[in-house]
Amino acid sequence: MTSTQDAMAFFKGYWADNPANDQEKFVVACLDTKHRVQCVVIVTVGTLDASLVHPREVFKPAFIEGSSAVVLSHNHPSGNTTPSREDHEVTNRLTEAGKLLGITVLDHIIHGDGTGDVLSIRECC
Repeated sequence: MTSTQDAMAFFKGYWADNPANDQEKFVVACLDTKHRVQCVVIVTVGTLDASLVHPREVFKPAFIEGSSAVVLSHNHPSGNTTPSREDHEVTNRLTEAGKLLGITVLDHIIHGDGTGDVLSIRECC
């Protein structure tokens, strides 16, 4: 994944193949030094409109894989990809945690269930 467009296309395909069934799911794609996807891990499954995300669970698979970067993604069961205040806060908190750990958070992609729309928090806001 070398661009926002790559990340959005990747997660559009991921969510099409792994629908969330009316629950928010938060996933992390772990990337190697050339930004190739090593794995995608479900970090948390929430409710219709929320999920609890902790840096410990987000970065654990990246440590295990020896990743240099991650791309975050979660779905909005409503289909509306507009990021909430909480979405921005989580992105900022995880970006800062990643800096401390030496793992770059490249982007956070939101998928709209039922619409197939995707949005990059880095690009939009």
